[in-house]
Amino acid sequence: MLQGHSITLIIPCYNEALGLPHVLQKVPSCVDEVLIVDNNSTDETAEIARSFGARVVVAPRQGYGAAYKVGFAACHSEIVVTLDGDGTYPLEEIERLVSILLVDKLDFISACRFPLQNPENMDRVSRIGNWGLTLAAKVLFRYGLRDSQSGMWVFQRAVLQRLRIESDGMPLSEEIKIEALKKQLKFKEIHIPYYMRFGEKKIRKFRDGLHNLWFLVYLRFRK
Repeated sequence: MLQGHSITLIIPCYNEALGLPHVLQKVPSCVDEVLIVDNNSTDETAEIARSFGARVVVAPRQGYGAAYKVGFAACHSEIVVTLDGDGTYPLEEIERLVSILLVDKLDFISACRFPLQNPENMDRVSRIGNWGLTLAAKVLFRYGLRDSQSGMWVFQRAVLQRLRIESDGMPLSEEIKIEALKKQLKFKEIHIPYYMRFGEKKIRKFRDGLHNLWFLVYLRFRK
C-alpha cells in the first residue's frame, strides 16, 4: 500500500521458472499482492510463484492479452502494476511510478524503455522492430508515444471499465495505451531502465512484429 492506496502487481507467465525467482525476490513492500497469471506453463512457474507467496490464477486461453484479461478480472486493488516474469523490467521503479501516478493525479503511466540505458540488453532486431511499431503508431494515431510496445504499466484499476481491450495476443500492449489515449485519460510515459532477460525468449520477432503492425492498422479503422 502506498499513500493509502492498495497495489496489485500482475505478471503474465508462460514457462518463466528461470526468471521468476529473480523477479519475485525484488517485489517492493508497497505491493499488497502479486498475481501470477499462469498461461499453460509446463515448467514449475506456478509452484515457484506460490513459494514466494504470490496468488496464481490460470489463463487457459493461450496468449499475452488473454492472460492479462484473466489477471485484470481477478484483481481488486485500486492500482495495477504490470510487468513480465523474465526480469527485464525494474521492480525497484514501482514505488516511484506509483507515487507519480498519485501525486500527478494520473490515470495511466506507461514505462518507456527508450533510449536504452544499456543497448546490449535488447538485440538489434528487437530495437528496430520497436522503433518501427512506435513510428507506425505515431503516424496512424498522431500520438507522441515513445515506446508503444512496453509491457510495464501503472494505472488506476477503475479505468479498465472505460477501455475497449480486444487482443488476446501481444498487440494488447499497444492496444491498451492507444485506448487510454483515445479515451483522453490522464496519461504519461516515464523513462525506466531495461535489463537482460532470464530464460528463453517467447516472442517470434518477425511474425509477432507483423501481427502487431496489422493490429495497429485494425485499431485505426475499427468502429
